[in-house]
Amino acid sequence: MIHRATPADHDTVVAILARAFTDDPIVSWLFPDPTTRAHLQTELYYAPLLTHPSVETDLVAEAGAAIWLRLATGQPPYGDGPTSPPYRNEPAELPAAAHRLQALGEALAQRHPHDQPYLYLPCMGVAAAHRGAGIGSTMLRDRLRYADSLAIGTYLEASSPRSRALYLRHGFRDQGSPVQVADSPTLWPMWRPTTGDKR
Repeated sequence: MIHRATPADHDTVVAILARAFTDDPIVSWLFPDPTTRAHLQTELYYAPLLTHPSVETDLVAEAGAAIWLRLATGQPPYGDGPTSPPYRNEPAELPAAAHRLQALGEALAQRHPHDQPYLYLPCMGVAAAHRGAGIGSTMLRDRLRYADSLAIGTYLEASSPRSRALYLRHGFRDQGSPVQVADSPTLWPMWRPTTGDKR
């Protein structure tokens, strides 16, 4: 059911994530104009993640996708941060969106583990038509088994109370207080230690 995505699948991964997060509170704050939201998500966030040297991507048909980073001890989670995207006719809100994304990334980077390797989940989304079928839980369980096989922990930021509740059910716990930048919605840094189960 879960397919380890290759670069040939990246357009599908991005399309699923852009649809899944179209009404997400933090994405709506980062990219307020709904007419350019999907495009800016792709250019400023998903595309850089998919070129990260440690990226690993999961895909469930046209229904769900997740981007994971396997980070070494002390490795910065976001690299150099957002850059100007290589396309013409840039939307007027691009500089403000890039600034918001960079400020948020800087605040969140401080909350990442720095003393051990870990798996980081920047984003996991399920298309609206497929929600409630357990796809998110299936993808999550698969990667958590993988993390346990490596004996490393898993880190993420929940962007809504609903997603936070999902992660709590899968063994994550709040990693300190919630994060808010300026007038942004709340994000919950969360950590799940490895069980060390190598089965």
